Amino acid sequence: MAGWQRPTRAPLVPDVGGSPAGATPGRAGPAAWATTLGHMTEGPSLPLAEHAVLAMLSERPAHGFAIARLTAPGGELGRIWHIPRPVVYRSIGRLLDAGLITPAAVESGRGPQRTIYTVTARGRQAAARWLDTPVEHVRDVRTQLLLKLALLDRAGRDPTDLLRRQRAVLEPIAAAIKAERPQGKGFDATLLAWRRASAAATLDFLDDIIQPGH
Repeated sequence: MAGWQRPTRAPLVPDVGGSPAGATPGRAGPAAWATTLGHMTEGPSLPLAEHAVLAMLSERPAHGFAIARLTAPGGELGRIWHIPRPVVYRSIGRLLDAGLITPAAVESGRGPQRTIYTVTARGRQAAARWLDTPVEHVRDVRTQLLLKLALLDRAGRDPTDLLRRQRAVLEPIAAAIKAERPQGKGFDATLLAWRRASAAATLDFLDDIIQPGH
């Protein structure tokens, strides 16, 4: 396609123990790369940033700059999970390589020529599958689940079924944490108290937002 150029790949950044795939919750912390998510049972296994970019492109075709604005610290999705601009463009390159997105057009105008991408049939299926999959851990609710709920809301989809299945996944985890006994009286007890409170608060949160009557 005339005018199209593959997005420049961002250099790899060392893992500094932050958020998956260079994304950072809200405004906190530097970018960090992490391992591939393991909660997908079918389809491609992608880092969180690539899943998010794919889901955004499944809503409507867009260029990388538009996605980066959405995931910037002050953006609609960046307030939940900040994905740095280099990570957005790297994710686009990897999704292209995986055959999940394809160039659709080049934006015309006086400014920089920006390639608009759209999802392939495989990409649309992968995005829908990811959005419909509960997270596996309590710690992932703050980031992955909230991001999925925001994306579902943007698409006008009812999240109630996902929320019910999410509660079913986390309820036995919360029960197991509640049944644990601290190994000592020091920080172990403090950490366990935090885990119990977090798990209980997460179930309360899910109960609060599940629509009555479902």
